[in-house]
Amino acid sequence: MADVVEDIMTLWQRLPDTDEEARAAFAELYADRVQVNGNELTLDDLVARARALQSALADIRHEMIDRVEVDDKLVIAFKLHGRHTGTLRTALGEVPATGNAVSVQGMDILTFSDGRITTITVLSDELGMLSQVSPVKLRSALD
Repeated sequence: MADVVEDIMTLWQRLPDTDEEARAAFAELYADRVQVNGNELTLDDLVARARALQSALADIRHEMIDRVEVDDKLVIAFKLHGRHTGTLRTALGEVPATGNAVSVQGMDILTFSDGRITTITVLSDELGMLSQVSPVKLRSALD
């Protein structure tokens, strides 16, 4: 697991040009079916998610904060940095490009089987990212 973090970060920052090459690159690190926050995703789903991220953010880079390895689990805490240059898809809808710099803290809990990632619990400060790319209006519980 020691060298896999750099490979994971590189893949999410910069995919190969073709979907076939991107799928092959994901297959080196991820099982064909991966549970992500309880949802089963295929390698093609992961490629689509990475392409969406890379379409929304330019100059993506990851800053490692911490990592912990225990048995078949690897926990990585990181900050994702980039510039919002394309449509960002969020749980609250799509946000058009703003050109703003963004920095989002996240943590992934990765479970490995036979050398590949099979399960991921993703924690991400999406509200923090939204506050950097659009005016976020929060309603009071009393409203």
